[in-house]
Amino acid sequence: MKVSDVNMPQDVKSILLARGITELYPPQAEALPHVFSKKNLVLAIPTASGKSLVAYLAALNGVLSGSGKAIYIVPLRALASEKFEELSAFSSLGIKVGISTGDLDEAEPRLADNDIIVCTSEKADSLMRHRAAWLREISVVVADEVHLINDAGRGPTLEVILTRFKAINPSAQIVALSATIKNARDLAMWLDAELVQSEWRPVVLKEGIFDGTSILFTDNTVREVPGNEKDAVAALALDTIAEGGQTLVFVNTRRSTEAVAEKLAPKIRRMLDERGSAKAKALSETFLRGQSEPTSLGERAAKLIERGVAFHNAGLDSFQRKTVERGFKDGIIKCIVATPTLAAGVNTPARRVIIRDVWRHDANLGIQPVPILEIRQMMGRAGRPGYDPYGEAVLIARSDDEAEKLRDIYLLSDTEPIVSKLGTEAALRTHVLSAVATGFVSDDGGLRRFIDSTFYAQQSDSWALYGRIEETVEFLEENCFVESVGEKLSATIFGRMTSDLYIDPLSAIMLKGALERSCNVATAPLSYLHAICATPDMLSLYLRQNDNWVEEKIEEFEAFLLEKPSRYDSEYEWFAADVKTASLIEDWIDEVSEDRLIDKYGVGPGDIHGKVEIAEWLLHAARELARAFNFACVTELTKLIMRIRNGCREELLNLIKLENVGRVRARAIYGAGFKTLDSLRGVPVDTLSRIPTIGRGIAESIKRQLGEEIAPEGRGARRKKEEAAADSETGNGTDDKQGQLPRRSGQSSLMQFKEEKEE
Repeated sequence: MKVSDVNMPQDVKSILLARGITELYPPQAEALPHVFSKKNLVLAIPTASGKSLVAYLAALNGVLSGSGKAIYIVPLRALASEKFEELSAFSSLGIKVGISTGDLDEAEPRLADNDIIVCTSEKADSLMRHRAAWLREISVVVADEVHLINDAGRGPTLEVILTRFKAINPSAQIVALSATIKNARDLAMWLDAELVQSEWRPVVLKEGIFDGTSILFTDNTVREVPGNEKDAVAALALDTIAEGGQTLVFVNTRRSTEAVAEKLAPKIRRMLDERGSAKAKALSETFLRGQSEPTSLGERAAKLIERGVAFHNAGLDSFQRKTVERGFKDGIIKCIVATPTLAAGVNTPARRVIIRDVWRHDANLGIQPVPILEIRQMMGRAGRPGYDPYGEAVLIARSDDEAEKLRDIYLLSDTEPIVSKLGTEAALRTHVLSAVATGFVSDDGGLRRFIDSTFYAQQSDSWALYGRIEETVEFLEENCFVESVGEKLSATIFGRMTSDLYIDPLSAIMLKGALERSCNVATAPLSYLHAICATPDMLSLYLRQNDNWVEEKIEEFEAFLLEKPSRYDSEYEWFAADVKTASLIEDWIDEVSEDRLIDKYGVGPGDIHGKVEIAEWLLHAARELARAFNFACVTELTKLIMRIRNGCREELLNLIKLENVGRVRARAIYGAGFKTLDSLRGVPVDTLSRIPTIGRGIAESIKRQLGEEIAPEGRGARRKKEEAAADSETGNGTDDKQGQLPRRSGQSSLMQFKEEKEE
């Protein structure tokens, strides 16, 4: 169907045509009549088949018709940024697009000024908890990646959001986007939605098994892979690059992403022409300059990028991951070796997808097969519309028997049905409390009706469900989160605070107990850091065989605010893991370098920043509880929050208030003898500029912030400016404002971190 023939606003048509979208894909053409008639819709089609455009048109239709606002819900921050940028292309229509992914304890009234709001599912849940009035103006709800209801971490939140929107705004149109799943009709029934389900793709996808010499596809065609490479991944990757394509390689661990990329790098480098090498070198330099701190991991990654290959995993920080993704989209990086998280992230299609590993380690169950749905998500990245004539998804078999099993399980079988995860204890206590605290339910009958309208209820026996709900309410009553009089339910001040702070009720209990004990013992930063790391909202680091120092630290430290178990107690290992995690945060605020943290704790920059964000959020929650219950540690916690935010010792908190001065520059200024803002007054710009990492530009900025005039430059000023610019280009003047993370970043990154930690 041609775009020009679709009944939609002419201004919208013009924008689509200007972007080169002249025809609709068959699934889009089937879905749009439901969209424009404002019916609920479940669109279950493969990756790159045009789901996003349908969702954008639904949001635009709701806004332009005057029905109200639209909210676009995604699982990840990176996806939120991508959708925000794409929707912003329609701003010429007078539509305001907003984005929000952090600060989960605020209602953010500024969002009311926007017509379309892009946010993570946790942020949408938080807005509901804070009773944002503009939510009642929502006329279109887009739920991207709705099959993640099946995910134990993110799923319950997404399910509850949709359940509550159905009740709050019964007339709102719900557009749910999904991968191809076995029970999409069940989802459509739950949402009272039309179902558009298709296997159609804009680029033909060939799926096959590689046996070491050739690929046997499911359509019974065979492709010989030339060359004498004994390594299967290398043979497949180099074959794709040789014919002008790009490739994604999926492996099951972070360590494997680096090892495989290292192995491929010298071979791929030889395939780059002069222009490609120059672009790769420039991208590598950008990657290095953008690091919050120089690290050996960053240097390794940059060297690989210079050779046209990269690894991608949750250990990289957000800037590093985005740089790799952008380099791949621009065709500079020819091959990415990634963990499966990339398959669920931003749009990064390739000519050929290579899946080396179909098994992975589960902390509770041991070695487990990767679900079919996840493998299909990876496979769906093959084939770039407009670039590739076809896409190939290839699994690697190590024997004939394995080839047959892989073919039967992953290529010829249906994906698993998605199943609600709302029935877990943590999910029920969190979301039942939220429903009561916000006044969404006020009695037993209302609570049952709420639960009855969930996807969980559609899949479960009601009587068993009610039993779990009763147990949950009993738990909340016993711990003073809710009160009941007859069938009436209401939240206590403690319950409302816990819900608004967006923490697990069990975390609130643990934090309150720790704060009570802090009134009677001499505390240290580690006392509070261990308390927050012991909560269920912080996923602790694993203990390694060489982590003997953790046990020594437990024996030496006497100011724990939670009971220390015996070394022979089954809880001791969990306690030790919490201490290790708290020690990481303690080292961060003691200004230990990222490179040292990476080596000591076996983590990456992404892990460090993720833990820091969650720690700041939980300490903020602890401080608010301390204020509410009149505990004396509020000032102590406030200083600790500032230290975590900036990654510094207490003596730098005054200097670090300066714009463009992070912990590295603040430490350099302090080391030069300037220990307060007042001590910088009257100091010549030239004197400040000679401090390592400062330079003239930063020195002038400091003087302006202090309200001082800058004397005219004397002879040689131009040369100094050029030197300062050169310092900036080489990274010598680059500040590590890594500590300046979004305040109380919240659970969107928390959930992402929990999801990716198993790597």
